[in-house]
Amino acid sequence: MSSSPPLAVGLIGTGRMGSFHAETLAWRLPGVRLAGLADPAPGAARRLGERLGCSTAHTDVAELLADPRIDAVVIATPARTHADLVEAAALAGKAVYCEKPMAITLADADRAIAAADKAGVPLQVGFNRRYDAGFRAAHDKITAGVIGTPQLLRSLTRDPRLADPSPIPPWTIFLETLIHDFDALRHLNPGAEPVEVFAMADALVRPDFKDRGLLDTAVVTIRFDNGALATAEASFQAVYGYDVRGEVFGSNGMLTLGDIRRTHLTAYGPDGITADCTTYDQDLFHEAYVAELADFTDSVRTGRTPRVTGRDARAALTVALAAVRSVTSGGPVRIADITDVADVVAP
Repeated sequence: MSSSPPLAVGLIGTGRMGSFHAETLAWRLPGVRLAGLADPAPGAARRLGERLGCSTAHTDVAELLADPRIDAVVIATPARTHADLVEAAALAGKAVYCEKPMAITLADADRAIAAADKAGVPLQVGFNRRYDAGFRAAHDKITAGVIGTPQLLRSLTRDPRLADPSPIPPWTIFLETLIHDFDALRHLNPGAEPVEVFAMADALVRPDFKDRGLLDTAVVTIRFDNGALATAEASFQAVYGYDVRGEVFGSNGMLTLGDIRRTHLTAYGPDGITADCTTYDQDLFHEAYVAELADFTDSVRTGRTPRVTGRDARAALTVALAAVRSVTSGGPVRIADITDVADVVAP
């Protein structure tokens, strides 16, 4: 009895997130093989490959994409390189998984989607919350009508520590942080689409970097076409840990999701009640990060559409760009009026 050969997947970008995805491809997914690594930083791909048992390492991404033995690629490079790499991978005939955001302008998003469509290859984007057990269960209950019609929604992201703000590009809080929340809110309000956005943001953690374009704290309100109202908030520094939560209030009930506690242990002592908190995204979303690549590789094998598509990424990006425009204009912005704000977000 013959079995199918392992799916050969290459990885582009061997930084923090790329290294985790490479480990998943090498160790955590049956029927999948880490077939190659690429990173322009000298020696980076080779060093990671030595640790993971992958001997194919490149500093030139084009060499990896030209490898006929590779079926699919995972892109985990800086955000402003994503659209070009998605397009190049699709043109090379590779199925594509891309970390969020897929693009930072609508023109680039459309170009990436069109390239995947023309090549006939799957394109999945890394919105990991859809694969978290709590967020997934909430979506299923909402779809089943358990809480009736969603009326108020909330999603928040609070990173544990803002170290050196210098390398953070302008508008990162919307394009790379809150973009997760924008996708989560769409996912938790099935069938509805955002129609209006109002955003406020400031540098409250590091006000000394505000004149360099840093915004480290933000609140966004979103009106959906089914009448639901949502808020998304973010901070680059929550001293107690990595805090990601959501809430959906409906006509027949409410769901809350997300838990910062590392375990269910609660300690009671003379100083009060304490619990250990998660301080790292790869700890909080470990299973979700693995599940999204498992879903991607399964979609490549079976030919089905990925559960999170390039069009989902475009929809979340549109909300992010509306938030950017709202901050710059000081007023609400209709989604229908967003074509692009490339001049605002360009590096």
